[in-house]
Amino acid sequence: MAESSQKQLRDRKGGNLEYFIKGRQTKMTKEVDDYIEKQKSPQKEICKKLRKILLETFPGIQEEMNLGVPWYEGKYYIVALKDHVNLGFSLKGLSKKEIELFEGGGKTVKEM
Repeated sequence: MAESSQKQLRDRKGGNLEYFIKGRQTKMTKEVDDYIEKQKSPQKEICKKLRKILLETFPGIQEEMNLGVPWYEGKYYIVALKDHVNLGFSLKGLSKKEIELFEGGGKTVKEM
């Protein structure tokens, strides 16, 4: 993230890191930090990069832990597995044409 376009603050209560990207507040939760930090390499580095991409692409997006993995407003998730990392997309709210752009057999989410 470019130094000039962001300002970061540490929440004193929960230890959450707050970024202000393009004027919008984005909280990086301690739970997601902990999830990523416990991953082995190279999954840890991949998760960090995917998180950064999501936070920079969607300023103000809120992250949370759901079903044991980081989720971003119920639309995207990151999951580190034994030998790879999945970036998942919720199909809710997508048109049939948009859904056809994805591969795989998931009925509610698709992964990359």
